[in-house]
Amino acid sequence: MKKIRGIAGSPGIAIGKAKKISDSFFSYKKVKKIKEENIDAEIKRFNESVNKTENEILEIIDNIRRITDKEYAEIFSFHLSILRDRNLIEKIEKIIKKEKVSAETAIRKFVDILDRELKKEHLKARKKEILDIFERIISNLCPKNNKLKDIKDGIIVANDLSPTQTVSIDKRYIKGFVTSMGTETSHTAIIAKALEIPAVVGIKEGIEEIKENDVILLDGYDGFILINPTKNEIEKIKMKEKEKENLRKKIYILKDKESITSDGKKIKLYANIQLPEEVETALKYGAMGIGLFRTEYLYIKRTDLPTEEEQFLSYKKIIEKFGKKEIIIRTIDVGGDKFISSFQGPKELNNFFGLRGIRFCLEKKDIFLTQIRAILRASYYGNLKIMFPMITTREEVIETKKLIEEAKKELKNKDFKIKEDIEIGIMIETPSAALISDELAKEVNFFSIGSNDLIQYTLAIDRVNEKLSYLYQPCHPSVLRLIKITVENAKKNNIKVGVCGEMASIPEIACLLIGLGIDELSMAPISIPLVKEKIIKNSFAKMREIAEKVFNFNKHDEIIEFIKKNLN
Repeated sequence: MKKIRGIAGSPGIAIGKAKKISDSFFSYKKVKKIKEENIDAEIKRFNESVNKTENEILEIIDNIRRITDKEYAEIFSFHLSILRDRNLIEKIEKIIKKEKVSAETAIRKFVDILDRELKKEHLKARKKEILDIFERIISNLCPKNNKLKDIKDGIIVANDLSPTQTVSIDKRYIKGFVTSMGTETSHTAIIAKALEIPAVVGIKEGIEEIKENDVILLDGYDGFILINPTKNEIEKIKMKEKEKENLRKKIYILKDKESITSDGKKIKLYANIQLPEEVETALKYGAMGIGLFRTEYLYIKRTDLPTEEEQFLSYKKIIEKFGKKEIIIRTIDVGGDKFISSFQGPKELNNFFGLRGIRFCLEKKDIFLTQIRAILRASYYGNLKIMFPMITTREEVIETKKLIEEAKKELKNKDFKIKEDIEIGIMIETPSAALISDELAKEVNFFSIGSNDLIQYTLAIDRVNEKLSYLYQPCHPSVLRLIKITVENAKKNNIKVGVCGEMASIPEIACLLIGLGIDELSMAPISIPLVKEKIIKNSFAKMREIAEKVFNFNKHDEIIEFIKKNLN
Protein backbone atom coordinates (compact mmCIF):
# COMPACT_ATOMS: atom_id res chain seq x y z
CA MET A 1 0.00 0.00 0.00
CA LYS A 2 1.18 3.53 -0.78
CA LYS A 3 -0.36 6.84 0.24
CA ILE A 4 -0.01 9.84 -2.06
CA ARG A 5 -1.04 13.34 -1.05
CA GLY A 6 -2.67 15.76 -3.46
CA ILE A 7 -5.28 18.50 -3.33
CA ALA A 8 -8.93 17.91 -2.45
CA GLY A 9 -10.45 18.81 -5.80
CA SER A 10 -14.03 17.66 -5.15
CA PRO A 11 -15.46 16.02 -2.01
CA GLY A 12 -16.38 12.37 -1.93
CA ILE A 13 -14.87 8.92 -1.50
CA ALA A 14 -14.39 6.41 -4.28
CA ILE A 15 -12.84 2.96 -4.60
CA GLY A 16 -12.10 1.36 -7.94
CA LYS A 17 -9.50 0.10 -10.36
CA ALA A 18 -7.10 2.61 -11.90
CA LYS A 19 -7.93 3.41 -15.50
CA LYS A 20 -5.07 5.42 -16.94
CA ILE A 21 -5.96 7.94 -19.62
CA SER A 22 -2.77 8.76 -21.47
CA ASP A 23 -2.13 11.57 -23.91
CA SER A 24 -2.38 9.08 -26.73
CA PHE A 25 -1.63 11.69 -29.35
CA PHE A 26 1.87 12.14 -27.95
CA SER A 27 2.53 8.40 -28.09
CA TYR A 28 2.90 8.45 -31.87
CA LYS A 29 6.18 10.22 -32.52
CA LYS A 30 7.66 7.50 -34.71
CA VAL A 31 6.87 7.65 -38.39
CA LYS A 32 5.05 4.52 -39.52
CA LYS A 33 5.31 3.97 -43.28
CA ILE A 34 2.80 1.99 -45.35
CA LYS A 35 2.99 0.43 -48.81
CA GLU A 36 1.50 2.06 -51.91
CA GLU A 37 -1.12 -0.65 -52.28
CA ASN A 38 -2.32 -0.07 -48.68
CA ILE A 39 -3.04 3.65 -49.06
CA ASP A 40 -6.74 3.31 -49.88
CA ALA A 41 -7.23 0.85 -47.03
CA GLU A 42 -5.45 3.24 -44.63
CA ILE A 43 -7.63 6.17 -45.70
CA LYS A 44 -10.69 4.00 -45.20
CA ARG A 45 -9.38 3.00 -41.76
CA PHE A 46 -8.90 6.67 -40.89
CA ASN A 47 -12.42 7.65 -42.00
CA GLU A 48 -13.94 4.77 -40.08
CA SER A 49 -12.16 6.03 -36.97
CA VAL A 50 -13.46 9.57 -37.56
CA ASN A 51 -17.00 8.24 -37.97
CA LYS A 52 -16.67 6.12 -34.85
CA THR A 53 -15.39 9.14 -32.91
CA GLU A 54 -18.33 11.22 -34.12
CA ASN A 55 -20.73 8.52 -32.97
CA GLU A 56 -19.01 8.46 -29.57
CA ILE A 57 -19.45 12.22 -29.22
CA LEU A 58 -23.10 11.92 -30.18
CA GLU A 59 -23.50 9.15 -27.61
CA ILE A 60 -21.89 11.34 -24.95
CA ILE A 61 -24.28 14.15 -25.88
CA ASP A 62 -27.25 11.80 -25.46
CA ASN A 63 -25.93 10.58 -22.11
CA ILE A 64 -25.35 14.09 -20.79
CA ARG A 65 -28.79 15.20 -21.90
CA ARG A 66 -30.33 12.18 -20.18
CA ILE A 67 -28.38 12.68 -16.96
CA THR A 68 -28.81 16.45 -16.64
CA ASP A 69 -31.99 16.76 -18.71
CA LYS A 70 -30.58 20.08 -19.91
CA GLU A 71 -28.01 21.63 -22.18
CA TYR A 72 -24.58 20.59 -20.89
CA ALA A 73 -24.29 18.63 -24.13
CA GLU A 74 -24.12 21.78 -26.23
CA ILE A 75 -20.48 22.30 -25.25
CA PHE A 76 -19.61 19.40 -27.57
CA SER A 77 -20.69 21.30 -30.67
CA PHE A 78 -17.06 22.32 -31.17
CA HIS A 79 -15.95 18.67 -31.23
CA LEU A 80 -18.55 17.84 -33.85
CA SER A 81 -17.62 20.85 -35.98
CA ILE A 82 -14.03 19.60 -36.17
CA LEU A 83 -15.03 16.03 -36.95
CA ARG A 84 -17.40 17.21 -39.68
CA ASP A 85 -14.89 19.60 -41.24
CA ARG A 86 -14.31 17.90 -44.59
CA ASN A 87 -11.45 20.26 -45.44
CA LEU A 88 -9.57 19.14 -42.33
CA ILE A 89 -10.24 15.46 -43.03
CA GLU A 90 -9.00 15.81 -46.60
CA LYS A 91 -5.75 17.40 -45.41
CA ILE A 92 -5.00 14.36 -43.25
CA GLU A 93 -5.97 12.03 -46.09
CA LYS A 94 -3.57 13.94 -48.35
CA ILE A 95 -0.72 13.35 -45.88
CA ILE A 96 -1.48 9.61 -45.81
CA LYS A 97 -1.49 9.48 -49.62
CA LYS A 98 1.45 11.77 -50.34
CA GLU A 99 3.84 10.58 -47.62
CA LYS A 100 2.67 6.95 -47.49
CA VAL A 101 2.26 6.94 -43.71
CA SER A 102 -0.23 5.45 -41.27
CA ALA A 103 -3.29 7.40 -40.14
CA GLU A 104 -1.75 7.82 -36.68
CA THR A 105 1.41 9.31 -38.18
CA ALA A 106 -0.61 11.55 -40.51
CA ILE A 107 -2.62 12.92 -37.58
CA ARG A 108 0.57 13.60 -35.69
CA LYS A 109 2.07 15.43 -38.67
CA PHE A 110 -1.11 17.44 -39.18
CA VAL A 111 -1.21 18.57 -35.54
CA ASP A 112 2.47 19.47 -35.74
CA ILE A 113 1.49 21.83 -38.56
CA LEU A 114 -1.30 23.24 -36.38
CA ASP A 115 0.98 23.65 -33.37
CA ARG A 116 1.98 27.20 -34.23
CA GLU A 117 -1.67 28.20 -34.42
CA LEU A 118 -2.48 26.43 -31.16
CA LYS A 119 0.11 28.55 -29.37
CA LYS A 120 -1.77 31.74 -30.20
CA GLU A 121 -3.49 33.29 -27.20
CA HIS A 122 -7.04 33.02 -28.51
CA LEU A 123 -6.60 29.30 -29.21
CA LYS A 124 -4.85 28.30 -25.99
CA ALA A 125 -8.17 27.61 -24.29
CA ARG A 126 -9.10 25.34 -27.21
CA LYS A 127 -5.80 23.46 -27.41
CA LYS A 128 -6.78 20.76 -24.93
CA GLU A 129 -10.09 20.22 -26.72
CA ILE A 130 -8.48 20.11 -30.17
CA LEU A 131 -5.89 17.58 -29.01
CA ASP A 132 -8.63 15.63 -27.25
CA ILE A 133 -10.48 15.20 -30.55
CA PHE A 134 -7.40 13.77 -32.25
CA GLU A 135 -6.63 11.62 -29.22
CA ARG A 136 -10.10 10.12 -29.55
CA ILE A 137 -9.53 9.38 -33.23
CA ILE A 138 -6.16 7.76 -32.48
CA SER A 139 -7.68 5.75 -29.63
CA ASN A 140 -10.22 4.35 -32.08
CA LEU A 141 -7.41 3.53 -34.49
CA CYS A 142 -5.67 1.70 -31.64
CA PRO A 143 -8.33 0.09 -29.39
CA LYS A 144 -5.73 -0.82 -26.76
CA ASN A 145 -5.84 2.78 -25.52
CA ASN A 146 -8.34 3.44 -22.75
CA LYS A 147 -11.30 5.68 -23.45
CA LEU A 148 -13.72 7.27 -21.03
CA LYS A 149 -16.66 5.33 -22.41
CA ASP A 150 -14.92 2.00 -21.81
CA ILE A 151 -14.39 2.53 -18.10
CA LYS A 152 -16.59 0.43 -15.86
CA ASP A 153 -16.40 0.91 -12.11
CA GLY A 154 -13.04 2.66 -12.34
CA ILE A 155 -11.03 5.65 -11.19
CA ILE A 156 -9.59 7.82 -13.97
CA VAL A 157 -5.87 8.51 -13.58
CA ALA A 158 -4.56 11.23 -15.90
CA ASN A 159 -2.06 14.03 -16.23
CA ASP A 160 -4.98 16.42 -16.62
CA LEU A 161 -8.63 16.56 -17.64
CA SER A 162 -10.20 19.44 -19.49
CA PRO A 163 -13.50 20.88 -18.19
CA THR A 164 -15.27 19.30 -21.17
CA GLN A 165 -13.79 15.90 -20.37
CA THR A 166 -14.96 16.32 -16.79
CA VAL A 167 -18.47 17.18 -17.92
CA SER A 168 -18.48 14.06 -20.12
CA ILE A 169 -17.80 11.70 -17.20
CA ASP A 170 -20.62 9.20 -16.78
CA LYS A 171 -21.02 8.79 -13.03
CA ARG A 172 -22.77 5.45 -13.47
CA TYR A 173 -19.43 3.94 -14.41
CA ILE A 174 -16.67 6.33 -13.37
CA LYS A 175 -16.32 6.74 -9.62
CA GLY A 176 -13.87 9.65 -9.55
CA PHE A 177 -10.61 10.93 -10.98
CA VAL A 178 -7.02 11.64 -10.02
CA THR A 179 -4.79 14.11 -11.89
CA SER A 180 -1.22 15.27 -11.54
CA MET A 181 -2.23 18.81 -12.53
CA GLY A 182 -4.87 21.16 -11.15
CA THR A 183 -5.77 22.97 -7.94
CA GLU A 184 -8.90 23.27 -5.80
CA THR A 185 -9.85 26.43 -7.69
CA SER A 186 -9.09 25.20 -11.23
CA HIS A 187 -12.10 25.01 -13.51
CA THR A 188 -11.89 21.22 -13.71
CA ALA A 189 -12.21 21.03 -9.92
CA ILE A 190 -15.04 23.57 -9.88
CA ILE A 191 -17.00 21.56 -12.46
CA ALA A 192 -16.28 18.29 -10.59
CA LYS A 193 -17.80 19.84 -7.46
CA ALA A 194 -20.84 21.03 -9.41
CA LEU A 195 -21.37 17.53 -10.81
CA GLU A 196 -20.50 15.85 -7.49
CA ILE A 197 -17.63 13.77 -8.88
CA PRO A 198 -15.01 12.87 -6.21
CA ALA A 199 -11.56 14.10 -7.27
CA VAL A 200 -8.01 14.50 -6.04
CA VAL A 201 -5.91 16.85 -8.16
CA GLY A 202 -2.41 18.30 -8.15
CA ILE A 203 -0.56 15.09 -7.26
CA LYS A 204 2.97 16.27 -7.98
CA GLU A 205 4.87 13.08 -7.28
CA GLY A 206 3.97 9.41 -7.33
CA ILE A 207 1.18 9.35 -9.88
CA GLU A 208 3.48 7.51 -12.30
CA GLU A 209 3.66 4.67 -9.76
CA ILE A 210 -0.01 3.88 -10.33
CA LYS A 211 -0.38 0.89 -12.65
CA GLU A 212 -3.37 -0.02 -14.76
CA ASN A 213 -5.98 -1.85 -12.65
CA ASP A 214 -4.29 -1.02 -9.34
CA VAL A 215 -7.00 -0.60 -6.71
CA ILE A 216 -7.29 3.10 -5.89
CA LEU A 217 -8.92 4.48 -2.79
CA LEU A 218 -9.66 8.16 -3.42
CA ASP A 219 -10.47 10.58 -0.60
CA GLY A 220 -11.75 13.83 -2.10
CA TYR A 221 -12.44 15.25 1.36
CA ASP A 222 -8.86 15.23 2.62
CA GLY A 223 -7.04 15.12 -0.73
CA PHE A 224 -5.17 11.84 -0.88
CA ILE A 225 -5.21 8.44 -2.57
CA LEU A 226 -4.14 4.98 -1.45
CA ILE A 227 -2.70 2.58 -4.02
CA ASN A 228 -3.73 -1.03 -3.34
CA PRO A 229 -5.04 -0.30 0.17
CA THR A 230 -5.22 -2.95 2.85
CA LYS A 231 -8.55 -4.39 4.00
CA ASN A 232 -8.16 -2.38 7.18
CA GLU A 233 -7.77 0.89 5.24
CA ILE A 234 -10.76 0.07 3.05
CA GLU A 235 -12.87 -0.60 6.16
CA LYS A 236 -11.70 2.71 7.65
CA ILE A 237 -12.63 4.66 4.53
CA LYS A 238 -15.99 2.90 4.28
CA MET A 239 -16.63 3.90 7.87
CA LYS A 240 -15.66 7.47 7.03
CA GLU A 241 -18.00 7.47 4.02
CA LYS A 242 -20.78 6.08 6.21
CA GLU A 243 -20.19 8.90 8.69
CA LYS A 244 -20.29 11.43 5.86
CA GLU A 245 -23.48 9.89 4.53
CA ASN A 246 -25.08 10.04 7.97
CA LEU A 247 -23.95 13.64 8.23
CA ARG A 248 -25.46 14.39 4.80
CA LYS A 249 -28.76 12.86 5.86
CA LYS A 250 -28.67 14.91 9.02
CA ILE A 251 -27.82 18.04 7.11
CA TYR A 252 -30.60 17.57 4.55
CA ILE A 253 -32.97 18.07 7.47
CA LEU A 254 -31.54 21.61 7.60
CA LYS A 255 -32.17 22.20 3.88
CA ASP A 256 -35.25 24.35 4.32
CA LYS A 257 -34.16 25.95 7.59
CA GLU A 258 -32.72 29.44 7.71
CA SER A 259 -29.02 29.86 8.30
CA ILE A 260 -29.09 31.52 11.70
CA THR A 261 -26.38 31.56 14.36
CA SER A 262 -27.22 30.28 17.82
CA ASP A 263 -27.72 33.89 18.99
CA GLY A 264 -29.99 34.93 16.12
CA LYS A 265 -27.79 36.38 13.37
CA LYS A 266 -29.18 35.56 9.90
CA ILE A 267 -26.70 34.74 7.13
CA LYS A 268 -27.63 34.29 3.49
CA LEU A 269 -26.08 31.26 1.80
CA TYR A 270 -26.06 31.42 -1.98
CA ALA A 271 -24.77 29.15 -4.75
CA ASN A 272 -22.12 29.72 -7.40
CA ILE A 273 -23.09 28.32 -10.80
CA GLN A 274 -21.66 28.52 -14.30
CA LEU A 275 -24.43 26.94 -16.35
CA PRO A 276 -28.22 27.35 -16.05
CA GLU A 277 -28.47 23.57 -15.65
CA GLU A 278 -26.85 23.78 -12.21
CA VAL A 279 -29.87 25.55 -10.75
CA GLU A 280 -31.40 22.17 -9.83
CA THR A 281 -28.31 21.28 -7.80
CA ALA A 282 -28.37 24.66 -6.07
CA LEU A 283 -32.00 24.16 -5.06
CA LYS A 284 -31.27 20.60 -3.95
CA TYR A 285 -28.74 21.85 -1.41
CA GLY A 286 -30.90 24.68 -0.10
CA ALA A 287 -29.38 27.75 -1.76
CA MET A 288 -31.26 30.95 -0.93
CA GLY A 289 -30.30 32.37 -4.30
CA ILE A 290 -27.47 32.61 -6.80
CA GLY A 291 -24.55 34.66 -5.53
CA LEU A 292 -22.48 34.22 -8.66
CA PHE A 293 -23.52 33.15 -12.14
CA ARG A 294 -20.30 32.85 -14.15
CA THR A 295 -21.67 33.86 -17.55
CA GLU A 296 -18.43 33.32 -19.48
CA TYR A 297 -19.34 29.66 -19.84
CA LEU A 298 -22.08 30.77 -22.21
CA TYR A 299 -19.27 32.04 -24.45
CA ILE A 300 -16.18 29.87 -24.22
CA LYS A 301 -17.58 26.51 -25.35
CA ARG A 302 -18.67 27.63 -28.81
CA THR A 303 -17.24 29.00 -32.04
CA ASP A 304 -19.55 32.04 -32.23
CA LEU A 305 -20.89 34.62 -29.80
CA PRO A 306 -24.22 34.05 -28.03
CA THR A 307 -26.93 36.41 -29.22
CA GLU A 308 -28.84 38.78 -26.99
CA GLU A 309 -31.89 36.52 -27.27
CA GLU A 310 -29.92 33.39 -26.29
CA GLN A 311 -28.50 35.10 -23.23
CA PHE A 312 -31.88 36.55 -22.27
CA LEU A 313 -33.45 33.09 -22.37
CA SER A 314 -30.61 31.59 -20.28
CA TYR A 315 -31.05 34.22 -17.56
CA LYS A 316 -34.84 33.94 -17.68
CA LYS A 317 -34.56 30.16 -17.28
CA ILE A 318 -32.77 30.64 -13.96
CA ILE A 319 -35.40 33.12 -12.79
CA GLU A 320 -38.16 30.64 -13.58
CA LYS A 321 -36.53 28.12 -11.24
CA PHE A 322 -35.66 30.55 -8.43
CA GLY A 323 -38.71 32.80 -8.53
CA LYS A 324 -38.24 35.86 -6.36
CA LYS A 325 -34.92 34.71 -4.90
CA GLU A 326 -31.91 36.91 -5.51
CA ILE A 327 -29.77 36.10 -8.56
CA ILE A 328 -26.46 37.89 -9.13
CA ILE A 329 -25.21 37.72 -12.70
CA ARG A 330 -21.53 38.44 -13.20
CA THR A 331 -20.78 39.84 -16.63
CA ILE A 332 -18.36 38.00 -18.89
CA ASP A 333 -14.97 37.43 -17.26
CA VAL A 334 -12.71 36.11 -19.99
CA GLY A 335 -8.95 36.39 -19.95
CA GLY A 336 -6.68 34.79 -17.37
CA ASP A 337 -7.24 31.08 -18.05
CA LYS A 338 -10.52 31.53 -19.98
CA PHE A 339 -10.77 32.57 -23.63
CA ILE A 340 -13.44 32.76 -26.30
CA SER A 341 -12.39 31.50 -29.70
CA SER A 342 -14.51 34.08 -31.53
CA PHE A 343 -12.33 36.88 -30.15
CA GLN A 344 -8.66 37.05 -31.09
CA GLY A 345 -7.09 39.08 -28.34
CA PRO A 346 -3.57 40.45 -28.22
CA LYS A 347 -0.69 38.19 -27.27
CA GLU A 348 0.13 38.77 -23.61
CA LEU A 349 3.01 37.61 -21.45
CA ASN A 350 0.70 37.13 -18.45
CA ASN A 351 -2.97 36.61 -19.19
CA PHE A 352 -4.04 37.05 -15.57
CA PHE A 353 -2.70 40.62 -15.63
CA GLY A 354 -3.88 41.48 -19.12
CA LEU A 355 -7.12 42.12 -20.99
CA ARG A 356 -9.54 40.31 -18.71
CA GLY A 357 -12.72 40.98 -16.75
CA ILE A 358 -14.06 44.53 -17.01
CA ARG A 359 -11.04 45.49 -19.13
CA PHE A 360 -12.16 43.11 -21.85
CA CYS A 361 -15.75 44.37 -21.59
CA LEU A 362 -14.77 48.02 -21.93
CA GLU A 363 -12.49 47.16 -24.85
CA LYS A 364 -15.18 45.12 -26.64
CA LYS A 365 -18.21 47.26 -25.90
CA ASP A 366 -20.34 45.63 -28.59
CA ILE A 367 -20.06 42.24 -26.83
CA PHE A 368 -20.57 43.89 -23.44
CA LEU A 369 -23.65 45.90 -24.44
CA THR A 370 -25.28 42.79 -25.92
CA GLN A 371 -24.92 41.06 -22.57
CA ILE A 372 -26.11 44.05 -20.55
CA ARG A 373 -29.24 44.34 -22.70
CA ALA A 374 -29.97 40.63 -22.18
CA ILE A 375 -29.60 40.99 -18.40
CA LEU A 376 -31.78 44.10 -18.28
CA ARG A 377 -34.51 42.36 -20.27
CA ALA A 378 -34.41 39.34 -17.95
CA SER A 379 -34.43 41.58 -14.86
CA TYR A 380 -38.08 42.43 -15.50
CA TYR A 381 -39.06 38.84 -14.63
CA GLY A 382 -37.28 38.43 -11.30
CA ASN A 383 -34.82 39.63 -8.69
CA LEU A 384 -31.74 39.99 -10.86
CA LYS A 385 -28.66 41.95 -9.89
CA ILE A 386 -25.70 42.72 -12.11
CA MET A 387 -22.05 42.47 -11.04
CA PHE A 388 -18.82 43.46 -12.76
CA PRO A 389 -15.49 41.59 -12.38
CA MET A 390 -11.86 42.66 -12.09
CA ILE A 391 -12.49 46.25 -11.01
CA THR A 392 -9.34 48.20 -10.16
CA THR A 393 -10.39 51.86 -10.54
CA ARG A 394 -13.42 54.06 -9.85
CA GLU A 395 -13.33 55.23 -13.47
CA GLU A 396 -14.09 51.70 -14.66
CA VAL A 397 -17.25 51.65 -12.55
CA ILE A 398 -18.38 55.06 -13.78
CA GLU A 399 -17.85 54.11 -17.43
CA THR A 400 -19.68 50.82 -16.90
CA LYS A 401 -22.67 52.59 -15.35
CA LYS A 402 -22.85 54.87 -18.39
CA LEU A 403 -23.06 51.80 -20.63
CA ILE A 404 -25.91 50.45 -18.52
CA GLU A 405 -27.82 53.68 -19.06
CA GLU A 406 -27.07 53.49 -22.78
CA ALA A 407 -28.43 49.94 -22.90
CA LYS A 408 -31.57 51.00 -20.99
CA LYS A 409 -32.30 53.73 -23.56
CA GLU A 410 -31.86 51.29 -26.45
CA LEU A 411 -34.29 48.82 -24.90
CA LYS A 412 -36.87 51.48 -24.07
CA ASN A 413 -36.77 52.68 -27.66
CA LYS A 414 -37.63 49.12 -28.69
CA ASP A 415 -40.44 48.93 -26.09
CA PHE A 416 -38.77 46.23 -23.98
CA LYS A 417 -39.81 46.09 -20.34
CA ILE A 418 -36.88 46.28 -17.91
CA LYS A 419 -36.25 46.70 -14.21
CA GLU A 420 -35.37 50.37 -13.83
CA ASP A 421 -33.70 50.11 -10.43
CA ILE A 422 -31.56 47.01 -11.02
CA GLU A 423 -28.88 46.81 -8.34
CA ILE A 424 -25.27 47.14 -9.47
CA GLY A 425 -22.36 45.45 -7.71
CA ILE A 426 -18.68 44.91 -8.26
CA MET A 427 -16.23 42.20 -7.37
CA ILE A 428 -13.44 43.08 -5.00
CA GLU A 429 -10.69 40.75 -6.20
CA THR A 430 -7.64 42.99 -6.45
CA PRO A 431 -5.72 44.72 -3.66
CA SER A 432 -6.31 48.07 -5.39
CA ALA A 433 -10.09 47.60 -5.27
CA ALA A 434 -9.95 46.68 -1.59
CA LEU A 435 -7.77 49.68 -0.75
CA ILE A 436 -10.09 52.16 -2.51
CA SER A 437 -13.28 50.37 -1.49
CA ASP A 438 -14.38 53.50 0.38
CA GLU A 439 -14.58 55.34 -2.97
CA LEU A 440 -15.99 52.39 -4.91
CA ALA A 441 -18.76 51.93 -2.34
CA LYS A 442 -20.20 55.31 -3.32
CA GLU A 443 -20.83 54.06 -6.86
CA VAL A 444 -22.52 50.68 -6.31
CA ASN A 445 -25.19 48.85 -4.31
CA PHE A 446 -23.08 45.92 -3.13
CA PHE A 447 -19.63 44.31 -3.02
CA SER A 448 -18.79 40.68 -3.61
CA ILE A 449 -15.30 39.66 -2.57
CA GLY A 450 -13.84 37.20 -5.09
CA SER A 451 -11.49 35.50 -2.68
CA ASN A 452 -9.87 33.21 -5.27
CA ASP A 453 -8.41 36.09 -7.26
CA LEU A 454 -7.92 38.34 -4.23
CA ILE A 455 -5.61 35.69 -2.75
CA GLN A 456 -3.86 35.22 -6.09
CA TYR A 457 -3.16 38.91 -6.68
CA THR A 458 -2.34 39.70 -3.04
CA LEU A 459 0.16 36.86 -2.65
CA ALA A 460 1.46 37.11 -6.24
CA ILE A 461 0.86 33.46 -7.08
CA ASP A 462 -0.76 31.67 -9.99
CA ARG A 463 -3.72 29.91 -8.36
CA VAL A 464 -3.85 27.20 -11.04
CA ASN A 465 -0.16 26.31 -10.62
CA GLU A 466 -0.07 23.16 -8.49
CA LYS A 467 3.62 23.77 -7.68
CA LEU A 468 2.60 26.90 -5.77
CA SER A 469 -0.48 25.47 -4.07
CA TYR A 470 1.30 25.57 -0.69
CA LEU A 471 1.38 29.38 -1.01
CA TYR A 472 -2.34 29.63 -1.70
CA GLN A 473 -3.31 30.66 1.83
CA PRO A 474 -6.88 31.92 2.33
CA CYS A 475 -6.12 33.08 5.86
CA HIS A 476 -2.87 34.84 5.11
CA PRO A 477 -2.91 37.97 7.33
CA SER A 478 -2.60 40.27 4.29
CA VAL A 479 -5.70 38.74 2.69
CA LEU A 480 -7.71 39.02 5.92
CA ARG A 481 -6.69 42.66 6.34
CA LEU A 482 -7.88 43.51 2.83
CA ILE A 483 -11.20 41.77 3.53
CA LYS A 484 -11.52 43.70 6.81
CA ILE A 485 -10.90 47.02 5.04
CA THR A 486 -13.48 46.17 2.38
CA VAL A 487 -16.12 45.20 4.93
CA GLU A 488 -15.57 48.33 7.01
CA ASN A 489 -15.87 50.60 3.98
CA ALA A 490 -19.01 48.80 2.79
CA LYS A 491 -20.65 49.23 6.21
CA LYS A 492 -19.73 52.93 6.33
CA ASN A 493 -21.54 53.42 3.04
CA ASN A 494 -24.51 51.20 3.96
CA ILE A 495 -24.02 48.64 1.22
CA LYS A 496 -23.97 44.85 1.53
CA VAL A 497 -20.82 42.81 1.18
CA GLY A 498 -20.50 39.10 0.44
CA VAL A 499 -17.82 36.56 -0.45
CA CYS A 500 -18.17 34.32 -3.50
CA GLY A 501 -14.82 32.53 -3.59
CA GLU A 502 -13.67 29.18 -2.21
CA MET A 503 -13.10 30.73 1.23
CA ALA A 504 -16.87 30.81 1.68
CA SER A 505 -17.15 27.04 1.19
CA ILE A 506 -14.85 26.11 4.10
CA PRO A 507 -17.10 26.01 7.21
CA GLU A 508 -14.52 27.30 9.70
CA ILE A 509 -13.36 30.12 7.41
CA ALA A 510 -16.98 30.97 6.60
CA CYS A 511 -17.54 31.61 10.31
CA LEU A 512 -14.47 33.84 10.40
CA LEU A 513 -15.84 35.83 7.45
CA ILE A 514 -19.15 36.27 9.23
CA GLY A 515 -17.25 37.49 12.28
CA LEU A 516 -15.51 40.04 10.05
CA GLY A 517 -18.92 41.38 9.03
CA ILE A 518 -19.74 39.49 5.82
CA ASP A 519 -23.49 39.46 5.12
CA GLU A 520 -23.68 36.81 2.41
CA LEU A 521 -21.68 33.74 1.41
CA SER A 522 -21.82 32.12 -2.01
CA MET A 523 -20.24 28.76 -2.80
CA ALA A 524 -20.47 25.52 -4.75
CA PRO A 525 -23.95 24.10 -3.96
CA ILE A 526 -22.52 20.92 -2.42
CA SER A 527 -20.78 23.02 0.28
CA ILE A 528 -23.92 24.81 1.51
CA PRO A 529 -25.17 22.16 4.02
CA LEU A 530 -21.85 21.84 5.86
CA VAL A 531 -21.41 25.62 6.08
CA LYS A 532 -25.00 26.01 7.31
CA GLU A 533 -24.51 23.39 10.01
CA LYS A 534 -21.39 25.14 11.30
CA ILE A 535 -23.17 28.50 11.38
CA ILE A 536 -26.15 27.11 13.30
CA LYS A 537 -23.89 25.46 15.89
CA ASN A 538 -22.03 28.67 16.74
CA SER A 539 -22.88 32.15 17.96
CA PHE A 540 -22.24 35.38 16.11
CA ALA A 541 -20.63 36.73 19.30
CA LYS A 542 -18.06 33.92 19.18
CA MET A 543 -17.41 34.52 15.48
CA ARG A 544 -16.76 38.22 16.12
CA GLU A 545 -14.42 37.38 18.98
CA ILE A 546 -12.47 34.99 16.72
CA ALA A 547 -12.33 37.63 13.98
CA GLU A 548 -10.82 40.15 16.38
CA LYS A 549 -8.19 37.77 17.69
CA VAL A 550 -6.95 36.26 14.40
CA PHE A 551 -4.99 39.43 13.72
CA ASN A 552 -2.74 38.56 16.66
CA PHE A 553 -1.33 35.70 14.54
CA ASN A 554 1.19 36.03 11.74
CA LYS A 555 0.81 32.69 9.97
CA HIS A 556 -1.99 31.12 7.95
CA ASP A 557 -1.68 27.73 9.68
CA GLU A 558 -1.81 29.31 13.14
CA ILE A 559 -4.99 31.18 12.21
CA ILE A 560 -6.67 28.06 10.84
CA GLU A 561 -5.75 26.10 13.97
CA PHE A 562 -7.06 28.89 16.21
CA ILE A 563 -10.39 29.07 14.36
CA LYS A 564 -10.95 25.31 14.51
CA LYS A 565 -10.05 25.17 18.19
CA ASN A 566 -12.59 27.85 19.13
CA LEU A 567 -15.61 26.75 17.10
CA ASN A 568 -18.09 24.02 17.96
